Amino acid sequence: MNTYASLHALMSQSETIDFDAYLHVFPALRELEKTPQDPIHHAEGDVWTHTKMVCQEIIRKDSYWYKNKEQQFILFYAALFHDIAKPLCTRVQNDGRVTAAGHSSKGAVDARVLLWRANVPFHVRERICQIIAFHQYPFYLINGTRDNLSPEFLVRKLSWILRVDELCDVAEADLRGRKCADFEDTLLNIELARELAKEDDCLYEARHFPDDFTRMYYFRTNGNCSPDHALFPTFSSNVYVMCGLPASGKNSWVKKYVNDLPVVSFDDAKEELGLKHGENDGKAAHLVIDTAKEYLRRKQDFVWNSTNLSKQMREKTLNLLYDYKAKVTIVYVEQPEDIIKSRNNKRDTTLTNEKIESMLYRWEVPTPFEAHGFEIVLL
Repeated sequence: MNTYASLHALMSQSETIDFDAYLHVFPALRELEKTPQDPIHHAEGDVWTHTKMVCQEIIRKDSYWYKNKEQQFILFYAALFHDIAKPLCTRVQNDGRVTAAGHSSKGAVDARVLLWRANVPFHVRERICQIIAFHQYPFYLINGTRDNLSPEFLVRKLSWILRVDELCDVAEADLRGRKCADFEDTLLNIELARELAKEDDCLYEARHFPDDFTRMYYFRTNGNCSPDHALFPTFSSNVYVMCGLPASGKNSWVKKYVNDLPVVSFDDAKEELGLKHGENDGKAAHLVIDTAKEYLRRKQDFVWNSTNLSKQMREKTLNLLYDYKAKVTIVYVEQPEDIIKSRNNKRDTTLTNEKIESMLYRWEVPTPFEAHGFEIVLL
Protein backbone atom coordinates (compact mmCIF):
# COMPACT_ATOMS: atom_id res chain seq x y z
CA MET A 1 0.00 0.00 0.00
CA ASN A 2 1.23 3.51 -0.84
CA THR A 3 1.88 5.64 2.24
CA TYR A 4 3.39 9.07 2.82
CA ALA A 5 6.52 7.38 4.19
CA SER A 6 6.81 5.00 1.23
CA LEU A 7 6.40 7.86 -1.26
CA HIS A 8 9.14 9.75 0.58
CA ALA A 9 11.37 6.68 0.42
CA LEU A 10 10.76 6.40 -3.32
CA MET A 11 12.17 9.87 -3.93
CA SER A 12 15.71 9.89 -5.22
CA GLN A 13 18.52 11.23 -3.07
CA SER A 14 20.55 11.96 -6.19
CA GLU A 15 19.92 13.31 -9.67
CA THR A 16 19.06 9.81 -10.91
CA ILE A 17 15.33 9.00 -10.78
CA ASP A 18 13.93 5.46 -11.03
CA PHE A 19 10.95 6.27 -13.23
CA ASP A 20 10.02 2.60 -13.63
CA ALA A 21 9.35 2.51 -9.89
CA TYR A 22 6.86 5.37 -10.21
CA LEU A 23 5.10 3.60 -13.08
CA HIS A 24 4.74 0.57 -10.83
CA VAL A 25 3.44 2.54 -7.85
CA PHE A 26 1.13 4.76 -9.93
CA PRO A 27 -0.16 2.74 -12.91
CA ALA A 28 -2.16 5.76 -14.10
CA LEU A 29 1.14 7.31 -15.21
CA ARG A 30 1.46 4.63 -17.91
CA GLU A 31 -1.30 6.37 -19.85
CA LEU A 32 1.03 9.35 -20.25
CA GLU A 33 3.28 7.23 -22.48
CA LYS A 34 0.41 6.85 -24.95
CA THR A 35 -0.67 10.50 -24.96
CA PRO A 36 0.59 12.84 -27.72
CA GLN A 37 1.28 16.56 -27.34
CA ASP A 38 1.24 19.50 -29.71
CA PRO A 39 4.66 19.67 -31.38
CA ILE A 40 4.66 23.47 -31.32
CA HIS A 41 4.77 23.54 -27.52
CA HIS A 42 6.09 20.01 -26.91
CA ALA A 43 8.48 18.94 -29.63
CA GLU A 44 10.05 16.51 -27.13
CA GLY A 45 7.22 14.01 -27.65
CA ASP A 46 4.58 12.31 -25.50
CA VAL A 47 3.42 13.39 -22.04
CA TRP A 48 5.51 10.83 -20.14
CA THR A 49 8.67 11.96 -21.93
CA HIS A 50 7.84 15.52 -20.93
CA THR A 51 6.99 14.56 -17.35
CA LYS A 52 10.31 12.80 -16.86
CA MET A 53 12.13 15.86 -18.16
CA VAL A 54 10.21 18.12 -15.77
CA CYS A 55 11.04 15.91 -12.77
CA GLN A 56 14.69 15.98 -13.75
CA GLU A 57 14.59 19.76 -13.97
CA ILE A 58 13.05 20.05 -10.49
CA ILE A 59 15.86 18.14 -8.82
CA ARG A 60 18.58 19.65 -11.03
CA LYS A 61 18.40 23.03 -9.30
CA ASP A 62 20.76 23.46 -6.36
CA SER A 63 17.99 25.18 -4.41
CA TYR A 64 15.96 21.94 -4.39
CA TRP A 65 18.58 20.16 -2.29
CA TYR A 66 18.66 22.99 0.27
CA LYS A 67 14.93 22.65 0.94
CA ASN A 68 13.54 20.46 3.71
CA LYS A 69 12.09 17.02 2.98
CA GLU A 70 8.50 18.27 2.96
CA GLN A 71 9.25 21.01 0.43
CA GLN A 72 11.13 18.54 -1.77
CA PHE A 73 8.14 16.19 -1.62
CA ILE A 74 5.75 18.96 -2.67
CA LEU A 75 7.87 20.09 -5.60
CA PHE A 76 8.68 16.62 -6.88
CA TYR A 77 5.16 15.18 -6.75
CA ALA A 78 3.67 18.36 -8.20
CA ALA A 79 6.07 17.88 -11.13
CA LEU A 80 5.29 14.16 -11.40
CA PHE A 81 1.51 14.67 -11.46
CA HIS A 82 1.24 18.07 -13.14
CA ASP A 83 -0.05 16.52 -16.41
CA ILE A 84 -1.72 13.43 -14.90
CA ALA A 85 -5.07 14.31 -16.51
CA LYS A 86 -3.79 14.90 -20.04
CA PRO A 87 -4.73 11.38 -21.22
CA LEU A 88 -8.38 12.10 -20.42
CA CYS A 89 -8.36 15.69 -21.70
CA THR A 90 -6.27 15.37 -24.87
CA ARG A 91 -8.02 15.92 -28.22
CA VAL A 92 -6.62 16.00 -31.76
CA GLN A 93 -8.33 18.77 -33.73
CA ASN A 94 -9.28 18.67 -37.40
CA ASP A 95 -6.23 20.75 -38.27
CA GLY A 96 -3.97 18.24 -36.51
CA ARG A 97 -3.23 20.43 -33.50
CA VAL A 98 -3.32 18.66 -30.13
CA THR A 99 -5.08 20.24 -27.16
CA ALA A 100 -5.58 19.21 -23.54
CA ALA A 101 -7.99 21.86 -22.27
CA GLY A 102 -8.95 21.46 -18.63
CA HIS A 103 -6.11 19.13 -17.72
CA SER A 104 -4.82 21.37 -14.93
CA SER A 105 -8.02 21.50 -12.86
CA LYS A 106 -8.85 17.86 -13.59
CA GLY A 107 -5.30 16.87 -12.72
CA ALA A 108 -5.61 18.51 -9.31
CA VAL A 109 -8.63 16.32 -8.53
CA ASP A 110 -6.93 13.15 -9.79
CA ALA A 111 -3.82 13.88 -7.73
CA ARG A 112 -5.96 14.63 -4.67
CA VAL A 113 -7.48 11.15 -4.81
CA LEU A 114 -4.10 9.44 -5.29
CA LEU A 115 -2.44 11.35 -2.45
CA TRP A 116 -5.43 11.02 -0.10
CA ARG A 117 -5.30 7.26 -0.54
CA ALA A 118 -1.59 7.40 0.34
CA ASN A 119 -2.45 9.30 3.57
CA VAL A 120 -0.33 12.28 2.56
CA PRO A 121 -0.93 15.03 5.17
CA PHE A 122 -3.67 17.45 4.18
CA HIS A 123 -1.52 20.60 4.03
CA VAL A 124 1.13 18.85 1.91
CA ARG A 125 -1.41 17.27 -0.41
CA GLU A 126 -3.29 20.49 -1.00
CA ARG A 127 -0.16 22.49 -1.79
CA ILE A 128 0.64 19.88 -4.43
CA CYS A 129 -2.89 19.86 -5.84
CA GLN A 130 -3.14 23.64 -6.06
CA ILE A 131 0.21 23.83 -7.86
CA ILE A 132 -1.14 21.32 -10.37
CA ALA A 133 -4.40 23.25 -10.75
CA PHE A 134 -2.56 26.49 -11.56
CA HIS A 135 0.76 25.27 -12.95
CA GLN A 136 0.33 27.16 -16.23
CA TYR A 137 -0.53 30.52 -14.68
CA PRO A 138 3.05 31.86 -14.40
CA PHE A 139 3.44 31.44 -18.17
CA TYR A 140 0.87 34.17 -18.85
CA LEU A 141 0.00 35.81 -15.53
CA ILE A 142 2.14 38.91 -15.99
CA ASN A 143 0.48 39.69 -19.34
CA GLY A 144 -2.98 39.91 -17.79
CA THR A 145 -4.31 37.23 -20.14
CA ARG A 146 -5.47 34.76 -17.46
CA ASP A 147 -9.25 35.11 -17.02
CA ASN A 148 -9.04 38.83 -17.92
CA LEU A 149 -7.84 39.61 -14.39
CA SER A 150 -4.93 41.82 -13.39
CA PRO A 151 -1.58 40.19 -12.55
CA GLU A 152 -1.69 41.77 -9.08
CA PHE A 153 -5.10 40.26 -8.34
CA LEU A 154 -4.09 36.81 -9.57
CA VAL A 155 -0.86 36.61 -7.64
CA ARG A 156 -2.64 37.72 -4.45
CA LYS A 157 -5.33 35.11 -4.95
CA LEU A 158 -2.82 32.36 -5.66
CA SER A 159 -0.90 33.22 -2.49
CA TRP A 160 -3.90 32.16 -0.39
CA ILE A 161 -3.95 28.60 -1.72
CA LEU A 162 -0.28 27.84 -2.42
CA ARG A 163 3.22 29.20 -2.11
CA VAL A 164 3.89 31.30 -5.19
CA ASP A 165 7.60 30.50 -5.09
CA GLU A 166 6.80 26.77 -5.32
CA LEU A 167 4.33 27.39 -8.16
CA CYS A 168 6.98 29.31 -10.10
CA ASP A 169 9.60 26.61 -9.45
CA VAL A 170 7.30 23.96 -10.96
CA ALA A 171 6.34 26.25 -13.85
CA GLU A 172 10.01 26.85 -14.64
CA ALA A 173 10.72 23.11 -14.56
CA ASP A 174 7.67 22.56 -16.78
CA LEU A 175 9.12 25.02 -19.28
CA ARG A 176 12.68 23.69 -19.16
CA GLY A 177 11.37 20.14 -19.51
CA ARG A 178 10.09 20.70 -23.04
CA LYS A 179 11.18 21.83 -26.48
CA CYS A 180 9.26 24.93 -27.61
CA ALA A 181 9.73 28.08 -29.64
CA ASP A 182 8.68 30.61 -26.99
CA PHE A 183 11.13 29.48 -24.30
CA GLU A 184 12.84 32.82 -23.57
CA ASP A 185 9.65 34.90 -23.45
CA THR A 186 7.93 32.37 -21.17
CA LEU A 187 10.95 32.13 -18.86
CA LEU A 188 10.89 35.91 -18.51
CA ASN A 189 7.17 35.81 -17.68
CA ILE A 190 7.79 33.31 -14.87
CA GLU A 191 10.54 35.48 -13.41
CA LEU A 192 8.33 38.57 -13.60
CA ALA A 193 5.58 36.67 -11.76
CA ARG A 194 8.09 35.86 -9.02
CA GLU A 195 9.12 39.50 -8.78
CA LEU A 196 5.52 40.71 -8.65
CA ALA A 197 4.75 38.38 -5.77
CA LYS A 198 7.93 39.39 -3.98
CA GLU A 199 7.14 43.10 -4.30
CA ASP A 200 3.65 42.46 -2.87
CA ASP A 201 5.02 40.39 0.06
CA CYS A 202 3.23 37.22 -1.05
CA LEU A 203 5.95 35.11 -2.66
CA TYR A 204 6.36 32.87 0.39
CA GLU A 205 3.12 33.50 2.29
CA ALA A 206 -0.47 34.67 1.85
CA ARG A 207 -0.99 38.32 0.99
CA HIS A 208 -2.05 40.33 4.05
CA PHE A 209 -5.59 41.75 4.35
CA PRO A 210 -6.92 43.88 7.22
CA ASP A 211 -9.71 41.38 8.00
CA ASP A 212 -11.55 38.32 6.69
CA PHE A 213 -14.43 40.23 5.13
CA THR A 214 -12.16 42.51 3.10
CA ARG A 215 -10.20 39.48 1.88
CA MET A 216 -13.33 37.59 0.89
CA TYR A 217 -15.00 40.60 -0.76
CA TYR A 218 -11.81 41.48 -2.67
CA PHE A 219 -11.54 37.98 -4.12
CA ARG A 220 -15.24 37.45 -4.82
CA THR A 221 -15.48 40.78 -6.66
CA ASN A 222 -12.26 40.22 -8.65
CA GLY A 223 -10.46 43.02 -6.87
CA ASN A 224 -13.28 45.59 -6.72
CA CYS A 225 -12.02 47.16 -3.49
CA SER A 226 -8.75 48.09 -1.86
CA PRO A 227 -6.97 45.10 -0.29
CA ASP A 228 -5.49 47.39 2.36
CA HIS A 229 -8.53 49.14 3.88
CA ALA A 230 -11.16 47.43 6.02
CA LEU A 231 -14.79 47.64 4.81
CA PHE A 232 -16.63 47.25 8.17
CA PRO A 233 -19.68 45.26 6.97
CA THR A 234 -22.96 44.55 8.73
CA PHE A 235 -24.04 40.91 8.74
CA SER A 236 -27.60 39.63 8.95
CA SER A 237 -26.79 36.17 10.32
CA ASN A 238 -24.03 33.61 10.79
CA VAL A 239 -24.18 30.48 8.66
CA TYR A 240 -21.96 27.41 8.89
CA VAL A 241 -21.67 25.62 5.56
CA MET A 242 -20.51 22.03 5.99
CA CYS A 243 -18.38 20.39 3.32
CA GLY A 244 -16.96 16.89 2.97
CA LEU A 245 -17.49 13.41 1.63
CA PRO A 246 -20.41 11.36 2.98
CA ALA A 247 -19.65 9.65 6.33
CA SER A 248 -16.70 11.98 6.97
CA GLY A 249 -18.12 13.29 10.25
CA LYS A 250 -20.08 16.42 9.34
CA ASN A 251 -23.06 15.47 11.51
CA SER A 252 -20.77 14.71 14.45
CA TRP A 253 -19.13 18.14 14.17
CA VAL A 254 -22.52 19.86 14.08
CA LYS A 255 -23.74 18.00 17.18
CA LYS A 256 -20.54 18.74 19.09
CA TYR A 257 -20.01 22.42 18.26
CA VAL A 258 -23.26 24.02 17.02
CA ASN A 259 -25.94 21.76 18.41
CA ASP A 260 -28.05 24.76 19.43
CA LEU A 261 -28.51 25.93 15.82
CA PRO A 262 -31.17 24.75 13.36
CA VAL A 263 -29.86 22.68 10.45
CA VAL A 264 -30.89 22.54 6.82
CA SER A 265 -29.80 19.28 5.26
CA PHE A 266 -30.33 17.59 1.92
CA ASP A 267 -30.43 14.21 3.65
CA ASP A 268 -32.99 15.44 6.17
CA ALA A 269 -35.09 16.88 3.36
CA LYS A 270 -35.07 13.56 1.50
CA GLU A 271 -36.06 11.75 4.68
CA GLU A 272 -38.87 14.22 5.32
CA LEU A 273 -40.11 13.70 1.76
CA GLY A 274 -39.63 9.92 1.93
CA LEU A 275 -37.09 9.85 -0.90
CA LYS A 276 -34.18 7.46 -1.45
CA HIS A 277 -30.71 8.52 -2.62
CA GLY A 278 -30.89 9.79 -6.21
CA GLU A 279 -34.69 9.85 -6.20
CA ASN A 280 -36.26 13.22 -7.09
CA ASP A 281 -33.25 15.19 -5.84
CA GLY A 282 -34.75 18.40 -7.22
CA LYS A 283 -37.72 18.23 -4.88
CA ALA A 284 -35.43 17.79 -1.87
CA ALA A 285 -33.21 20.65 -3.03
CA HIS A 286 -36.22 22.98 -3.28
CA LEU A 287 -37.19 22.15 0.29
CA VAL A 288 -33.64 22.86 1.52
CA ILE A 289 -33.49 26.19 -0.29
CA ASP A 290 -36.94 27.27 0.86
CA THR A 291 -36.06 26.44 4.48
CA ALA A 292 -32.73 28.29 4.22
CA LYS A 293 -34.43 31.36 2.75
CA GLU A 294 -36.88 31.39 5.66
CA TYR A 295 -34.01 31.41 8.17
CA LEU A 296 -32.20 34.11 6.19
CA ARG A 297 -35.29 36.34 6.05
CA ARG A 298 -35.61 35.98 9.84
CA LYS A 299 -31.86 36.72 10.24
CA GLN A 300 -31.52 33.40 12.01
CA ASP A 301 -28.12 31.73 12.48
CA PHE A 302 -28.12 28.17 11.13
CA VAL A 303 -26.09 25.30 9.66
CA TRP A 304 -26.22 24.26 6.00
CA ASN A 305 -25.18 20.61 6.09
CA SER A 306 -24.34 19.04 2.74
CA THR A 307 -21.45 17.39 0.90
CA ASN A 308 -20.72 20.56 -1.18
CA LEU A 309 -17.86 18.70 -2.86
CA SER A 310 -17.41 20.78 -6.00
CA LYS A 311 -16.80 24.50 -6.22
CA GLN A 312 -19.73 24.80 -8.63
CA MET A 313 -22.15 23.28 -6.14
CA ARG A 314 -20.82 25.38 -3.26
CA GLU A 315 -21.12 28.52 -5.34
CA LYS A 316 -24.90 28.12 -5.64
CA THR A 317 -25.20 27.90 -1.87
CA LEU A 318 -22.77 30.74 -1.18
CA ASN A 319 -24.38 33.11 -3.68
CA LEU A 320 -27.73 32.70 -1.94
CA LEU A 321 -26.21 33.33 1.48
CA TYR A 322 -24.32 36.41 0.33
CA ASP A 323 -27.44 37.82 -1.30
CA TYR A 324 -28.90 37.88 2.22
CA LYS A 325 -25.69 39.41 3.69
CA ALA A 326 -24.87 36.37 5.80
CA LYS A 327 -21.47 35.85 7.41
CA VAL A 328 -20.32 32.44 6.19
CA THR A 329 -17.90 29.95 7.70
CA ILE A 330 -17.09 26.86 5.65
CA VAL A 331 -16.32 23.84 7.81
CA TYR A 332 -14.48 21.22 5.77
CA VAL A 333 -14.37 17.72 7.31
CA GLU A 334 -12.15 14.90 6.09
CA GLN A 335 -11.42 11.27 6.97
CA PRO A 336 -9.30 8.50 5.41
CA GLU A 337 -11.03 6.37 2.79
CA ASP A 338 -11.18 3.19 4.88
CA ILE A 339 -12.94 4.98 7.73
CA ILE A 340 -15.48 6.61 5.39
CA LYS A 341 -16.36 3.34 3.69
CA SER A 342 -16.52 1.43 6.98
CA ARG A 343 -18.84 4.05 8.48
CA ASN A 344 -20.98 4.16 5.38
CA ASN A 345 -21.45 0.38 5.48
CA LYS A 346 -22.87 0.72 8.99
CA ARG A 347 -25.25 3.56 8.15
CA ASP A 348 -28.91 3.19 7.27
CA THR A 349 -28.55 4.70 3.80
CA THR A 350 -29.15 3.94 0.14
CA LEU A 351 -25.85 5.65 -0.71
CA THR A 352 -23.39 2.86 -1.55
CA ASN A 353 -19.61 2.94 -1.33
CA GLU A 354 -19.53 2.63 -5.11
CA LYS A 355 -21.49 5.87 -5.38
CA ILE A 356 -19.10 7.56 -2.95
CA GLU A 357 -16.26 6.32 -5.18
CA SER A 358 -17.83 8.07 -8.17
CA MET A 359 -18.05 11.31 -6.19
CA LEU A 360 -14.29 11.47 -5.66
CA TYR A 361 -13.64 12.79 -9.15
CA ARG A 362 -15.70 15.93 -8.46
CA TRP A 363 -13.80 16.59 -5.21
CA GLU A 364 -12.56 20.17 -4.90
CA VAL A 365 -11.49 21.22 -1.41
CA PRO A 366 -12.87 24.68 -0.52
CA THR A 367 -10.51 27.62 -0.51
CA PRO A 368 -10.10 30.63 1.84
CA PHE A 369 -11.53 33.05 -0.70
CA GLU A 370 -14.91 31.34 -0.82
CA ALA A 371 -16.08 32.44 2.65
CA HIS A 372 -15.36 34.78 5.55
CA GLY A 373 -14.18 31.91 7.71
CA PHE A 374 -12.63 28.57 6.79
CA GLU A 375 -12.15 25.71 9.24
CA ILE A 376 -10.46 22.41 8.42
CA VAL A 377 -11.44 19.43 10.55
CA LEU A 378 -9.31 16.31 10.14
CA LEU A 379 -10.97 13.70 12.33
